[in-house]
Amino acid sequence: MVKNIVKDTEFLQRPSEPATRKDKKVAEDLLDTLKANSVACVGLAANMIGVSKCIIAVQVGKYNVAMFNPKIVRHSAESAEVMEGCLSLLGQRPAKRYEWIEVEYQDIKFKPQKQRFTGFTAEIIQHEIDHCQGILI
Repeated sequence: MVKNIVKDTEFLQRPSEPATRKDKKVAEDLLDTLKANSVACVGLAANMIGVSKCIIAVQVGKYNVAMFNPKIVRHSAESAEVMEGCLSLLGQRPAKRYEWIEVEYQDIKFKPQKQRFTGFTAEIIQHEIDHCQGILI
Protein backbone atom coordinates (compact mmCIF):
# COMPACT_ATOMS: atom_id res chain seq x y z
CA MET A 1 0.00 0.00 0.00
CA VAL A 2 1.32 3.45 -0.91
CA LYS A 3 1.90 5.54 2.22
CA ASN A 4 2.26 9.28 2.82
CA ILE A 5 5.79 10.62 3.30
CA VAL A 6 6.56 11.82 6.85
CA LYS A 7 8.08 15.30 7.05
CA ASP A 8 8.22 15.62 10.87
CA THR A 9 11.96 16.03 11.55
CA GLU A 10 11.53 15.28 15.27
CA PHE A 11 10.11 11.85 14.41
CA LEU A 12 12.68 11.25 11.66
CA GLN A 13 15.58 11.95 14.06
CA ARG A 14 14.66 9.04 16.35
CA PRO A 15 16.77 5.92 15.77
CA SER A 16 14.73 3.02 14.40
CA GLU A 17 14.17 -0.31 16.15
CA PRO A 18 15.51 -3.56 14.67
CA ALA A 19 13.12 -5.14 12.17
CA THR A 20 11.78 -8.69 12.46
CA ARG A 21 9.99 -11.11 10.13
CA LYS A 22 6.72 -9.62 11.40
CA ASP A 23 7.63 -6.38 9.60
CA LYS A 24 7.37 -7.83 6.09
CA LYS A 25 4.22 -5.75 5.40
CA VAL A 26 6.20 -2.57 6.20
CA ALA A 27 8.79 -3.56 3.57
CA GLU A 28 6.02 -4.21 1.03
CA ASP A 29 4.53 -0.77 1.78
CA LEU A 30 7.98 0.78 1.37
CA LEU A 31 8.43 -0.87 -2.02
CA ASP A 32 4.94 0.26 -3.13
CA THR A 33 5.64 3.82 -1.96
CA LEU A 34 9.05 3.86 -3.66
CA LYS A 35 7.47 2.74 -6.92
CA ALA A 36 4.74 5.38 -6.63
CA ASN A 37 7.38 8.10 -6.13
CA SER A 38 9.88 6.80 -8.70
CA VAL A 39 9.98 10.09 -10.60
CA ALA A 40 11.48 11.91 -7.59
CA CYS A 41 12.81 9.11 -5.36
CA VAL A 42 15.38 6.28 -5.47
CA GLY A 43 15.27 5.18 -1.83
CA LEU A 44 13.13 5.22 1.30
CA ALA A 45 13.49 4.24 4.95
CA ALA A 46 10.57 2.93 7.02
CA ASN A 47 10.52 6.00 9.25
CA MET A 48 9.75 8.05 6.13
CA ILE A 49 6.36 6.26 6.01
CA GLY A 50 5.81 6.54 9.76
CA VAL A 51 7.24 3.23 10.98
CA SER A 52 10.27 3.32 13.27
CA LYS A 53 11.82 0.06 12.05
CA CYS A 54 15.22 -0.48 10.44
CA ILE A 55 14.03 -1.27 6.92
CA ILE A 56 15.02 0.45 3.71
CA ALA A 57 13.94 0.15 0.08
CA VAL A 58 16.37 1.22 -2.64
CA GLN A 59 16.57 1.26 -6.39
CA VAL A 60 19.37 -1.09 -7.45
CA GLY A 61 19.64 -0.90 -11.22
CA LYS A 62 16.20 -1.69 -12.64
CA TYR A 63 14.93 -3.26 -9.43
CA ASN A 64 13.69 -2.00 -6.07
CA VAL A 65 15.12 -3.98 -3.18
CA ALA A 66 14.03 -4.12 0.47
CA MET A 67 16.72 -4.53 3.13
CA PHE A 68 16.01 -5.42 6.74
CA ASN A 69 18.52 -4.22 9.36
CA PRO A 70 21.19 -3.09 6.86
CA LYS A 71 24.66 -2.47 8.28
CA ILE A 72 27.74 -1.18 6.52
CA VAL A 73 30.49 -3.65 7.43
CA ARG A 74 33.25 -2.31 5.14
CA HIS A 75 33.75 0.79 3.06
CA SER A 76 36.27 2.52 0.85
CA ALA A 77 38.86 4.82 2.33
CA GLU A 78 37.85 7.34 -0.32
CA SER A 79 34.77 9.49 0.13
CA ALA A 80 33.25 12.43 -1.65
CA GLU A 81 31.00 15.31 -0.73
CA VAL A 82 27.76 15.09 -2.69
CA MET A 83 24.52 17.06 -2.82
CA GLU A 84 21.48 15.03 -1.81
CA GLY A 85 17.77 15.56 -1.72
CA CYS A 86 15.17 13.78 0.40
CA LEU A 87 11.40 13.42 0.02
CA SER A 88 11.04 14.26 3.71
CA LEU A 89 13.02 17.53 3.47
CA LEU A 90 12.97 20.56 1.21
CA GLY A 91 15.93 21.29 -1.05
CA GLN A 92 19.33 19.66 -1.27
CA ARG A 93 22.12 19.44 1.30
CA PRO A 94 25.74 18.30 1.28
CA ALA A 95 26.65 14.85 2.60
CA LYS A 96 29.90 12.87 2.80
CA ARG A 97 29.59 9.42 1.19
CA TYR A 98 31.98 6.50 0.69
CA GLU A 99 32.68 5.45 -2.90
CA TRP A 100 31.85 1.81 -2.15
CA ILE A 101 30.29 -0.05 0.77
CA GLU A 102 29.71 -3.65 1.83
CA VAL A 103 26.35 -4.17 3.45
CA GLU A 104 24.99 -7.04 5.50
CA TYR A 105 21.20 -7.26 5.66
CA GLN A 106 18.25 -9.64 5.55
CA ASP A 107 16.25 -9.77 2.32
CA ILE A 108 12.44 -9.80 2.03
CA LYS A 109 12.48 -13.54 2.91
CA PHE A 110 14.72 -12.66 5.89
CA LYS A 111 17.67 -14.57 4.44
CA PRO A 112 21.07 -13.07 5.34
CA GLN A 113 22.78 -11.24 2.49
CA LYS A 114 26.13 -9.52 2.06
CA GLN A 115 26.71 -7.34 -0.96
CA ARG A 116 29.06 -4.65 -2.24
CA PHE A 117 27.61 -1.49 -3.77
CA THR A 118 29.39 1.30 -5.62
CA GLY A 119 28.67 4.76 -6.95
CA PHE A 120 25.16 6.19 -6.82
CA THR A 121 23.65 2.98 -5.41
CA ALA A 122 26.13 3.10 -2.50
CA GLU A 123 25.18 6.74 -1.94
CA ILE A 124 21.45 5.90 -1.81
CA ILE A 125 22.00 3.07 0.69
CA GLN A 126 24.17 5.25 2.94
CA HIS A 127 21.46 7.94 2.92
CA GLU A 128 18.75 5.43 3.89
CA ILE A 129 20.87 3.75 6.58
CA ASP A 130 21.41 7.23 8.04
CA HIS A 131 17.61 7.57 8.20
CA CYS A 132 17.46 4.34 10.25
CA GLN A 133 19.91 5.90 12.69
CA GLY A 134 17.94 9.14 12.92
CA ILE A 135 20.53 11.08 10.90
CA LEU A 136 19.17 13.60 8.41
CA ILE A 137 21.16 15.33 5.68
